[in-house]
Amino acid sequence: MGTKISCLTENPELSVVVPVHNESENIVPLVSEIKAALEGHLNYEVVYVDDGSNDGTLEKLRSMAKQFPRLRVVRHYRRCGQSAAIWTGVKAARGKWIATLDGDGQNDPQDILFIISAKGGLERLSKEVIICGYRKKRRDTWIKRISSKIANAVRSKMLMDDTPDTGCGLKVFAREAYLSLPFFDHMHRFLPALFLSKGARIESVEVNHRPRSKGKTHYGIKNRLGVGIVDLFGVMWLRRRMKNPVATEEKIET
Repeated sequence: MGTKISCLTENPELSVVVPVHNESENIVPLVSEIKAALEGHLNYEVVYVDDGSNDGTLEKLRSMAKQFPRLRVVRHYRRCGQSAAIWTGVKAARGKWIATLDGDGQNDPQDILFIISAKGGLERLSKEVIICGYRKKRRDTWIKRISSKIANAVRSKMLMDDTPDTGCGLKVFAREAYLSLPFFDHMHRFLPALFLSKGARIESVEVNHRPRSKGKTHYGIKNRLGVGIVDLFGVMWLRRRMKNPVATEEKIET
């Protein structure tokens, strides 16, 4: 699905995974912000996944990777969607812990360190927990706010995932736990429910949310509600069939 372009920085504790499609104007400012937020605080890497962009995003990433050794770039040769880009990034990541960010600059990279520090540092995190950002004060267009509000209300009632804002791109979780989940298109919208089905806990932390200053959104009312409703019933079906057995081997004395 993807081909690695650059690869530096060994044994990071945290991998920041950023899926992007046609976000060339946001590459330099967001990478710079991630570096400013985390440098000197964590042993980390940044994994960008270019999901088949055609606006110069890949070229911007290549240029930034030459200047910033912690940046790794993975390319999808054709567009596969946000969930596939996140999956590719997490698989390529070398950190035990993953932080995801949207590539449009609306998530604040400072909140990664805020979340981790609030939980006592990476060494205090549990792989049985997914920490989800909560955009209480959203800085979006009215159509995105309305469609997301409806989708969150319906999803929360149907899945009972105890998450006020599952669509927030900022999340922190264990790489191993994420890769144990079943992969399907649009799964990123349902990560809390999927983690719950594996016996994990969900924690939501209020985070900063900023208006998009460059580029344009790739989501509207049609793909937020129409596709989301179809996926919702699919996730309900999947959760009913997911098992999370707990077992130990018996020690037999002979």
